Amino acid sequence: MKTNERRHMRKNLEVEVDKFNDERGGWRLAELFVESHRPAGGGRSSRGRAMLRALRRRWEAYKYRFVPWIALNLRHKRRTLRYVPEDCKDKIVSDEEVLETLLKIFKALFISDFSRQTNILALLPEVKSTYLELLHLQPSKSKITFSCYESENIFSPEELLFHTLGFSITRNQSSLVSAGTGVFVTRGFVPKGAVVAMYPGTVYQKYEPIFFQSIGNPFIFRCIDGVLIDGNDKRISKAVYRSCSRRDQLGPFRMSDVSWLTPVVENPLAVGQYVNNCSPDEAANVCYQEFDVPECFPIELKQYLPNVTYSHDIQSPLRCVVLIALRDIKQGEELFSNYYTIVN
Repeated sequence: MKTNERRHMRKNLEVEVDKFNDERGGWRLAELFVESHRPAGGGRSSRGRAMLRALRRRWEAYKYRFVPWIALNLRHKRRTLRYVPEDCKDKIVSDEEVLETLLKIFKALFISDFSRQTNILALLPEVKSTYLELLHLQPSKSKITFSCYESENIFSPEELLFHTLGFSITRNQSSLVSAGTGVFVTRGFVPKGAVVAMYPGTVYQKYEPIFFQSIGNPFIFRCIDGVLIDGNDKRISKAVYRSCSRRDQLGPFRMSDVSWLTPVVENPLAVGQYVNNCSPDEAANVCYQEFDVPECFPIELKQYLPNVTYSHDIQSPLRCVVLIALRDIKQGEELFSNYYTIVN
């Protein structure tokens, strides 16, 4: 090869290597490599492009767990970072506000399904009388829930969410190219600081086994203290969650919600694992916040918590993760979060 040709190739390669710092630069370099090595007849070019597209899809799902890629892209993705100066300051709203919101929607769900709670209420007469008072003594303040009780649950969980918190959300095809499923506000209005979703899944301590569950799994969320939440609703992750949920059940009392593993969810907030990462064109409008369920949480409402611990003998409170609105979110908008968290 002549010296001038080598210089020309080296110069072009340096230009393309610079593009690698961009999110898609590495793939553009690979595409150029395929183009430059394509046979003159182009016999297998279509097969090569198909393989490249398949590899690209796999990479898009995996790259956020590939440390070298994250290190290269941190300075180019400033708007997708969430900085936390200290662990204790990772709170957009207080735990008391989060608890108040969860109790509000969970109570509405419980009352809407009141006729099916017979076994639980038979063991909790005081709780039964409290809910009966809510149903019959304050019908003007609880028209929706009262109608549900009288008419055998005529409202869907999404409708209850709208009537209780003022908005509803659902899963649908994301507006981002190749992003798969996303989460949208379908009705109403989400005010800044509101709990808009929950991140469901099995909760693992740092020392617990999660290797096989993590293979090809883009739904593992890492908390600031190293606790992991597996939000995958398929394959081995699904089986592990169901097993742990059945293990924790106490007679008629379900300690967790398994409906998020199905297309029809009982807790309409439990879709947070499908919220996509923000992009240069779409800034984040929600962020993650960790929440430990207090011991005083009503036992009859735990059936709506979409999380379960992997080990039965864990003494610490159940870890949940909620998504908080960073700004007012209007009907029709898709939710976008920050996948990166830096703790100084």
